Amino acid sequence: MTVLQDEFTLWNGLRMPKVGFGTWQITDAAEAYEATSSALACGYRHIDTARVYGNEDSVGRAVRDSGIPRSEIFVTSKLPAEIKDPDEALASFETTMATIGLEHLDCYLIHAPWPWHDIGRDCSAGNKAIWKAFEAIYRSGRAKAIGVSNFNVRDLAVILDGCSIKPMVNQIRFFIGNTQEEVVDFCRGEDIRVTAYSPLATGKILQHPDIVAVAQRCGKSVAQVCIRYVIQKGLGPLPKSTRAERIRENADVDFEMTSADMSLLDRLNDTDKVHHGQEAT
Repeated sequence: MTVLQDEFTLWNGLRMPKVGFGTWQITDAAEAYEATSSALACGYRHIDTARVYGNEDSVGRAVRDSGIPRSEIFVTSKLPAEIKDPDEALASFETTMATIGLEHLDCYLIHAPWPWHDIGRDCSAGNKAIWKAFEAIYRSGRAKAIGVSNFNVRDLAVILDGCSIKPMVNQIRFFIGNTQEEVVDFCRGEDIRVTAYSPLATGKILQHPDIVAVAQRCGKSVAQVCIRYVIQKGLGPLPKSTRAERIRENADVDFEMTSADMSLLDRLNDTDKVHHGQEAT
């Protein structure tokens, strides 16, 4: 059994592949189709997209054309972050479904707790309101799981206060040096699975000397160490690439880092050597 076959079980019993293929920034239709097709061909069974990525159509076509039974592929998409009205949320979901061309999504997420042009704005009332729309979507069976993305503890508490169906997933920016321990620990306590976008920090940590040293000791690439780190921290990484050889390499993470190497990488949270910041994914 390879890491691509490993799964989480969400609190509602749905099984979600731990490693997913991310499609953020793959905006060209042909490139998104080919990248998603390559990922599926080499064994990925979790594909992550979003309406704002502009590639739902390409992702959906790649899934349909793959020849793989739909039941074996886990597809995630996301509601645009600026939408905080429940009627607009339901309409946007219909747009996503028409664009992606699938009968259901396996997971549907609120992309962020605030609009990307106004990061940090208090949208508590809007998030509570659209969560009711998400619960309706879930009950319809057209999304097998529902959740959020980029939500911190306070944002999650707003949803949990009074909801009838709690989030199953929180997708956050997570990589070596940026591990968001508070929200990860909170999610574990609430049985909310955490997936990690930008596990390579969009390439910004690939030259870090400590990470390079660990990669050399493991006989692996720096990218593979970054992805494996996320797995050993108990999260589901979502690596992204448009190159078939990199897509395959990113999936070749069936190795184990020692506790000493993990501790070394953990300590990078206490340095200023690793890039931090917010990205709209």
